[in-house]
Amino acid sequence: MLDLHRLRLLRELKHRGTLTAVAEALSYSPSSISQQLAVLEKEVGVPLLEPVGRRVRLTEQAEILVVHTEAVLEQLERAEAELAASMAGLTGVIRIATFQTAAMALVPTALTLLREAHPGLRVHVTQTEPETALPALLARDFDLVMAEEYPGNPSPQYEEIELAGLCEDEIRLATPKVGTMADSLEGTEALATLAERPWVMEPTGTEPRQWATTLCRTAGFEPDVRFESSDLLLHARLVEEGHAVALLPDLVWSGRTADGVVLRSLPSDQRRRRLTTAVRRGGGHHPAIRACRDALRRTVEANSLANPLAEDSNP
Repeated sequence: MLDLHRLRLLRELKHRGTLTAVAEALSYSPSSISQQLAVLEKEVGVPLLEPVGRRVRLTEQAEILVVHTEAVLEQLERAEAELAASMAGLTGVIRIATFQTAAMALVPTALTLLREAHPGLRVHVTQTEPETALPALLARDFDLVMAEEYPGNPSPQYEEIELAGLCEDEIRLATPKVGTMADSLEGTEALATLAERPWVMEPTGTEPRQWATTLCRTAGFEPDVRFESSDLLLHARLVEEGHAVALLPDLVWSGRTADGVVLRSLPSDQRRRRLTTAVRRGGGHHPAIRACRDALRRTVEANSLANPLAEDSNP
């Protein structure tokens, strides 16, 4: 009989990449993790790890075990959800990861709704970008992740993750009110007039940066990116002070005004990013997950800046 604990360690290694990362996440020593995996190798009778430089990678047989471990853990997720649904009142802890604009515009109100409806539920919120949060969801560091998808840039798809639509958030071209271009220009024409202007964008390698760069290139120029930051409030401030132009989602302006900034529409097929909530497959029916998603949807419906989406959870 294979030991589920050791199988989970193998799965953690698959998702975290190194024995050190697994040890840090689970509060074990690397040597302890290595010993447990060595025992698992003896149980199955074949090598599960092979050295690659200073790292290790899973063998074909280890990958097979991980696939079956994922199936077992999914079933356990469903069991936990069913058990929680059979109990009166929500208790325990739910860990949410969210990116900056959703954290500012949606999460505080959703937390208030959750506190009022489920005072026994403890909610932990971490601000981190989806590129980091989704793999961490698979590694069981979070229970629910708020993610975003930009036009023409579909996010990576994970078989082990269930997505549900939350809202659409319009993205607009933001320029300083002083010394800006003609008010009548919008879409690609407006973008093209900014070929020589300094830009502020998110860091290289992120999905928003890839989308923004492609958008500018489609308009016929390479953007002069002088400022890089994942802090969209800084983006807005640089535009307000006349130092840069930017592409800013409407949720940035939740709770504040766009004084000193001119906002213009983008081309019709590039105007909206899609916000979703992601959970591990099998966990979508957990009452705490359902309560969090419901609170977020109610918050979106009350927020005039966001357009609610049908909850099109993937199978």
